[in-house]
Amino acid sequence: MLVFSERLKELRLEAKMTQQQIAERLKIKQSSYARYEYGNREPTLQTVTQIAKIFDVSCDYLLGLTDY
Repeated sequence: MLVFSERLKELRLEAKMTQQQIAERLKIKQSSYARYEYGNREPTLQTVTQIAKIFDVSCDYLLGLTDY
């Protein structure tokens, strides 16, 4: 899930959002979200879908299956 972690952080920084802001939208703790960015934890499919909606990208992009 290295690609996921990298893209997640990249998208968050491009959106000029903090980990806390994203975590609040996902209704999880900031520390849980940080683990996704650090690659220490994998989100559920539901959470991946929510993240994709927040950043207006596809789940395939987040997972590294496409480059757009």
